[in-house]
Amino acid sequence: MKEIVLDTETTGLSVRDGHRIVEIGCIELDNLIPTKNIFHIYLNPERKVSQKAFEVHGYSDEFLSTKKKFAEIADEFLDFIKDKKIIIHNAEFDIGHLNNELSLIGKKKISNSNVIDTLELARNKFPGSGISLDALCKRFRIDNSKREKHTALIDCDLLAKVYINLIDQKEPTLNLVESNENSISESKNTLEYYKKVIAPSKDELSKHNEFLKKYLKKNYF
Repeated sequence: MKEIVLDTETTGLSVRDGHRIVEIGCIELDNLIPTKNIFHIYLNPERKVSQKAFEVHGYSDEFLSTKKKFAEIADEFLDFIKDKKIIIHNAEFDIGHLNNELSLIGKKKISNSNVIDTLELARNKFPGSGISLDALCKRFRIDNSKREKHTALIDCDLLAKVYINLIDQKEPTLNLVESNENSISESKNTLEYYKKVIAPSKDELSKHNEFLKKYLKKNYF
């Protein structure tokens, strides 16, 4: 099953105040294993970045002024996420901004039925505990030292690992780092494996014991 881990960065908190998206990052999971299929773009929000948002992600008005507008990449983005579940931490925020952008250009909104919110998963699993992305990285011992700023791709990479732990699976994960402003490359330690332990069935244990009795006695006693 293919899923998309998604994160956005914006000019500010609320669409009600006219804030827009400045970055979209997506990493595809195939049966919980990150693939090399990614979507990453910086966007010209056609407005100024608030000071608080700049302190979070560090993207200046000057840097964003030369980037494409959302309308120019909307079809490519929608094609990337088509027919896949979308994994988001605090989905209300990201989906709110994405649907605002889609509404501005007359596109159909993303349905909440296609979204899995890891914030809600964490809230249900760890009531009363810290459930921010950083807090969950700490809980699951995931290295988030590269997260000096909130950037979409780094956050997607961390969220993929958090998501796998939240649903009690341990599968290979792919570390992804930015190589330039519009793409990413693999880190030196490309694959970071979490070993999945599968208990043998009663039938398998019985056959294993029979094997030991038959061959160990013959060869060693």
